[in-house]
Amino acid sequence: MSALNHMYVRFWGVRGSIPVSDAHYIRYGGNTSCVEVRCGEAVFVFDAGSGIRGLGAALVEEGCTEVDLFLSHSHIDHILGLPFFPLAYQRGNTLRVWSGHQPEDGSTEGAVRHLMSAPLFPVSPEIFSAHVAFFDFQAGETLNPKPGIVIRTAPLRHPDGATGYRVEYAGKSICYITDTEHEPGMQDENVIGLIEGADIVIYDAMFTDAEFSRYRGWGHSTFEEGARLCRVSGVKTYVIFHHAPKRDDEALSRIEVAARRLFAGAVVAREGLTLSP
Repeated sequence: MSALNHMYVRFWGVRGSIPVSDAHYIRYGGNTSCVEVRCGEAVFVFDAGSGIRGLGAALVEEGCTEVDLFLSHSHIDHILGLPFFPLAYQRGNTLRVWSGHQPEDGSTEGAVRHLMSAPLFPVSPEIFSAHVAFFDFQAGETLNPKPGIVIRTAPLRHPDGATGYRVEYAGKSICYITDTEHEPGMQDENVIGLIEGADIVIYDAMFTDAEFSRYRGWGHSTFEEGARLCRVSGVKTYVIFHHAPKRDDEALSRIEVAARRLFAGAVVAREGLTLSP
């Protein structure tokens, strides 16, 4: 495959709920959700958790001037890194923020403005020097952000709502399905519809099946359910994502071993991991 048609995903934040940092979280990382997807020269980012700070620094060093950011939803762990995204502070750059989930009381732009306002933050989004634009859509729509690139979306089961994504480019596909809760014994048709035959599926596996009953209604799934969905959908690579804050390196390594017994193509997401379809 030529560089022009090359597609890959790189992980900059893999944690859920809150960043964590100590010696027990070095191998997999402690930043919250942020995933980079490259489709040729196009740069797509999924979620703006604390991992977006490191991504932004790398993009600035690379000389990147244009990014499309797709939010799964506007809960704090998925947007808290946006005020620290270096690319947004350089004049001449362009940042487009897409969201299929809008808070009940307004737009995604409104949620970002609330985050960057007193008493939560010292400066407003007007501090950004780049051109920043917000695009709200309805989960379920198909997007065409760049020529030759299709992004399919679907609503997910999460408190206040969330959006799942499938990026299709040059005959390959990468899915980003985080912050979704399954119903035991039933397979989510919205998720199945997105991931069918996908090359790479990134899936919310915050809990285990054994833990799940204690966290009903929290809006998250299990690594075992992810394996079941990927098996029935003919997925090639299944990436376990959105790790619980309590899940240290040793626990995640055990989960990877257990997950591979259920699905041979399973891998636990870690910061710096890069995968190509």
